[in-house]
Amino acid sequence: MTQPPAPARVLTVCTGNICRSPVVERLLRQRLAGTDVVVESAGTHAVVGAPVSRPMVPLLAGAGADAGGFAARQLTPAVLRDVDLVVTLTRGHRSAVVEHAPAAVRRTFTLLELARLLRHVDPAALAAAGATPGERVRALPALAAAVRHLAGVGEDDVVDPIGQSDAVYRASFDAMAPAVDALAAALLAPAR
Repeated sequence: MTQPPAPARVLTVCTGNICRSPVVERLLRQRLAGTDVVVESAGTHAVVGAPVSRPMVPLLAGAGADAGGFAARQLTPAVLRDVDLVVTLTRGHRSAVVEHAPAAVRRTFTLLELARLLRHVDPAALAAAGATPGERVRALPALAAAVRHLAGVGEDDVVDPIGQSDAVYRASFDAMAPAVDALAAALLAPAR
């Protein structure tokens, strides 16, 4: 009997792994529940073992995602092993990922960059790349890289709200949520 393929792996990365990357992880995990995609997160300077930053918890809940059971972890080369798509929250995080695993450069994007690129990725090409979200995750880095020249330059960094007002937390969340939704929609789109 043939073994089913391993799930595709998405890793989200920020600094402390207590605010931005857990938000992206938990939103994307909720959107892709029941699929062949595993979503995890890590931090470049993680507050290891810490829960999601308290002001983000109700924002996640309001979006239908759960912060429960989360524990921050440190980004390491081992964490990056076998990851199909790395989604960072700033260009600096993207650089840190590549320092840990130079081969990850081709599959690492900031969240906002990836959302911008998705507007130019041909949905038919993504659908043709695979019938499941996991197969599409594996194909997405090459498809997104192929349209970089079309997407132009934009703001790639999501502000770090740690230690700031609730309004900054809300602005950070509001920058991430639509980008996560765009990624989930692309991965879940019906095959044509």
